Amino acid sequence: MKRNRLKGSIIKWAVLVVILIFLLFPLFWVLITSFKTNMEAYKYPPTFIPQEPTVESYISLFTENNEFFIYYKNNFIVAGSCAVLTTLIAVMAGYALSRFHFRWNQWIVAAFTSAQMFPIISRLISLYKLLGDVNLINTRVGLILAVMAAQIPFTIMLMSSFYDGIPLELEEAATVDGAGRLQILFRVVAPLVKPGMLAVGIYSFLLSWDDYLHASTLIQTDSLRTLSVGIALRYLGELSYDWSLINTISIVGTLPMVILFFFFQKYMVKGLVAGAVKG
Repeated sequence: MKRNRLKGSIIKWAVLVVILIFLLFPLFWVLITSFKTNMEAYKYPPTFIPQEPTVESYISLFTENNEFFIYYKNNFIVAGSCAVLTTLIAVMAGYALSRFHFRWNQWIVAAFTSAQMFPIISRLISLYKLLGDVNLINTRVGLILAVMAAQIPFTIMLMSSFYDGIPLELEEAATVDGAGRLQILFRVVAPLVKPGMLAVGIYSFLLSWDDYLHASTLIQTDSLRTLSVGIALRYLGELSYDWSLINTISIVGTLPMVILFFFFQKYMVKGLVAGAVKG
């Protein structure tokens, strides 16, 4: 019996290790390539450990490529603004969807759900026309609004599931004490759904940080481009690539996401799980 349990445990851990290696290998390859010379990066067969490790690409990135930090700053502005505004809208709209029940509730939920079925590219033509009509093409504001529009339906439904788990008796007691609806929302209910707010904020920041289609379609000025579009247009040449520099940029560009996920993963998972349990 013990032997069977030991065998099953070994098999389970072996499978997990294989999956982990499979998932982390691309990140490992990007990391080691950033420490290679460009000639070694093109070498065949490829080397799994740099023969002559160098940090020239990192030095070049921080001393010669000022455009990278412009894209980096734009990414923080767009992703941070989207995270804050999306969370604020989801907090209020999710509360309304959870507490105010009327005849169109099911249709609103169905509309939010169906919005997730369509790929982003199918909405870009109409979105471009709408933003063009209000002169928001090639602006950070227009890009932020476009990215938010793709996230808001899901985040509202996510926040609504958190509110559904809060007993109505708490709000009734606050009403008896003379609290208004906004006071109840921000002073009584909101502190109880902080895990959900954090999950929504992280979700929005992650999606905004990696956005490419909106940024490449709505932004034409180089100084307003975000990181993914800037890298694609400036550092990926037509005939040859500086793979060492590109992988260095990828590592530096990924660091905020790694740090964010490392410190907040347990809160995000806790928030998503808590939102799935009602009553």
